[in-house]
Amino acid sequence: MAKEIIWSTRAQEDRKGILSSWTHHNKSNTYSIKLNQLFVSAIKLIGKFPRIGRQTDYGNVRFKVVKDYFIIYEETRTTVNILTIWDCKQDPEKLNKILSDK
Repeated sequence: MAKEIIWSTRAQEDRKGILSSWTHHNKSNTYSIKLNQLFVSAIKLIGKFPRIGRQTDYGNVRFKVVKDYFIIYEETRTTVNILTIWDCKQDPEKLNKILSDK
């Protein structure tokens, strides 16, 4: 049985920002729609198989790669909490700070 998916405010804002950026860059929402479908499919898979993602050094926090992005999430007994969607082209130290402040 799939675990309940809970989106953090940060993850929701990250996803909106990424998709909006691609829509603006391409002057079309076609790629954004496809990318969002990849995010949704990956998150459904994470809900069914939470340990599919790679383990991090931060407790139960894992990540799944989707194109140039990490879907970073934390597994609990009954839920999967989506913490952020991270653009891999950003400074990794910024991500370390976010995860250590969690």
